Amino acid sequence: MQRHTAFFLVVVVVLSPATATAKGPGRNKKPASSPALIVFGDSIVDPGNNNGINTIIKANFPPYGHDFQQNHSPTGRFCNGRIPTDFIASRLGIKELLPAYLSPDLETQDLLTGVSFASGGTGFDPLTPRLASVISMPEQLVLLEQYKERVRGAAGEARVAEIMNRGIFAICAGSDDVANTYFTMRARPGYDHESYAALLVHHAAAFVDELVKAGARKVAMIGMPPIGCVPSQRTLSGGMERGCSEGHNEIAEAYNSGMKRRMEEMARRQPGTKLVFMDIYGFLLDMMMRPTAYGFTQSTMGCCGTGLLEVSVLCNGVTSSVCDRVGDYLFWDSYHPTEKAYSILTDFVYDKYVKKLLLD
Repeated sequence: MQRHTAFFLVVVVVLSPATATAKGPGRNKKPASSPALIVFGDSIVDPGNNNGINTIIKANFPPYGHDFQQNHSPTGRFCNGRIPTDFIASRLGIKELLPAYLSPDLETQDLLTGVSFASGGTGFDPLTPRLASVISMPEQLVLLEQYKERVRGAAGEARVAEIMNRGIFAICAGSDDVANTYFTMRARPGYDHESYAALLVHHAAAFVDELVKAGARKVAMIGMPPIGCVPSQRTLSGGMERGCSEGHNEIAEAYNSGMKRRMEEMARRQPGTKLVFMDIYGFLLDMMMRPTAYGFTQSTMGCCGTGLLEVSVLCNGVTSSVCDRVGDYLFWDSYHPTEKAYSILTDFVYDKYVKKLLLD
């Protein structure tokens, strides 16, 4: 696949926890609410799948992992600590960290309780993973079939059926399509904002449809954030005053509206399946516009380096310093929120949406 340029990498999107606010490591005492959490998507929910593939879109070096558990080591998560799916897995009572499926250290018990197939830099637009040399969304579905075979070999067909019927399947992608493929690379010149949002809805809905055909019965699609307001997009498209990019947000809002309708339509056609669209746009925008209400003082710059453009290889321990008070920052690098921000956002998502999937 084509290699990424450094400039493209600058805006690699990840939406996706500074000082830890959730439980630390250790075995959960409460019964699990779900047998497994299975995740697909981009760097917001990639716990390290990109570590072992041929791409420069990685986060397996300092200062990533600056506040990760006790060892403060980088794992491949595009964050200073935990990411949303770690918090969701913990609240479900499954485990404290959701591992990367491609991790060489993946143990059988982790396999049986869920993994993430996500790959930082990917998207619903077929062009996006090719431009970034990462794992496409259809390829993540292929990995799901491999996963099912491994579970079948380790614990039998009954365990596979339990995971597919009662497990939570979450999808988080689309931001890289808008920030990178559409605006930075200008790779879809024939599309206006509305038609590009429709293209993303088409591919996202097709992914959900294939996931349901594969046997998933509880599926959550995480909506697109106000991507025009993340630090890197403010820097690149927000003018001298670094305001939010209206064009980015227009596509995000159009995609969210269209995907919500499609999820509702698919749910009506699949009475035995729970399909939930998780709209995070308004909540995250409020965090960005009123950071002090959520315990932050800085929401327009990242903690890493200058906070204006650094992300992935440009946010590294050799050339990039770390802010003095990580907990004051909504964003870790120029695109990804801090662990603290993810914890707050995940509480909102879990209480408003995930609980709906747990109802019989």
